[in-house]
Amino acid sequence: MDTATPAVTVALHDGDRVVAETGQVDARRHGELLLPAVDRVLAEAGVKLDAVTDVVVGVGPGPYTGLRVGLVTAATFGSVLTVPVHGVCTLDGLAHAAGVEGPFAVATDARRKEVYWARYEDGRTRTGEPAVDRPADIAERLAGLPVVGAGALLYPEAFPDAGGPEHVSAGALASVAAERLATGGELLPPQPLYLRRPDAQVPKNYKVVTPK
Repeated sequence: MDTATPAVTVALHDGDRVVAETGQVDARRHGELLLPAVDRVLAEAGVKLDAVTDVVVGVGPGPYTGLRVGLVTAATFGSVLTVPVHGVCTLDGLAHAAGVEGPFAVATDARRKEVYWARYEDGRTRTGEPAVDRPADIAERLAGLPVVGAGALLYPEAFPDAGGPEHVSAGALASVAAERLATGGELLPPQPLYLRRPDAQVPKNYKVVTPK
């Protein structure tokens, strides 16, 4: 599952292929949409929740609130089912699904006129750590490279070679995890990958009222 972008996406993978998948783009309803999406995927596959042997969750980077929904849900499932919970960088899922040959980059919307981004040698190989920057500040560094994701599509003046997929799919994320599990590749702890402070801030100079 992944909730690091406006897409709430869930998939079931059997180790070889994606068995069922669903996704809905709604940046304000991650908590409302995630569990029904899990139910739909399990029902489509004809599988009960207790048949799940591993949980995979996108760890971002992404906005604080949405990202936490997926991570807390994954941790809860792992605890209840007593199964491992694995983290995968959300950008890696987008890269896997992009189908781009040769070097490229992935960029998602970070709000505040910034993007979360990373560079890839191919769909399986990230060449650095994810970062957050203003598009104009990295446009020259990524000049000539295809850039996929909603962050690239939002800023065509900085990323003229922008393309899809726009949002990550849980199926791609699960395929990345299954491949890494099978080959001994690196999986992350299910902890949020935050690259800056949350958007929500405590108001300054707010009035404290003491009840009488």
